[in-house]
Amino acid sequence: MTIEEIKSYLPHRYPFLLVDRVVEVGEDSIHAVKNVTVNEEFFNGHFPGAPLMPGVLQVEALAQAGCIMMMKTKVEDPQKSLIVFTGITNAKFRRSVVPGDVLHLHVRLVNQRRNFVTMEGEAMVDGEVACELQASAAIVNRENA
Repeated sequence: MTIEEIKSYLPHRYPFLLVDRVVEVGEDSIHAVKNVTVNEEFFNGHFPGAPLMPGVLQVEALAQAGCIMMMKTKVEDPQKSLIVFTGITNAKFRRSVVPGDVLHLHVRLVNQRRNFVTMEGEAMVDGEVACELQASAAIVNRENA
């Protein structure tokens, strides 16, 4: 999936678009990629001299990957819908993410009841889990958001 197609599913834009490429998307899963570069705005303050990608942005990257999967496979009209977080549980951070890393985002749909979904995600670097979580979200009408 090209960056232009990704942007057609997500409302996020620079500097908050955190998915660079989609490797594979299926009915209930997605594998996406975030290339972590030293030029990321957040490295200016997190942390000077010892840059680390904030955990909250790893969570956001997983959420964006999950949104792409849902918009592409489950939402009738992506132009009229948004997917918003309703909860995050069991988030764990296992290793640091630093400039030069390639963050592989794996998200799987666990459950969907009407407009409410539950997903599990892992962000991995070099085959190691950097972040894992369970998240819930709601599919809402863009005009009512």
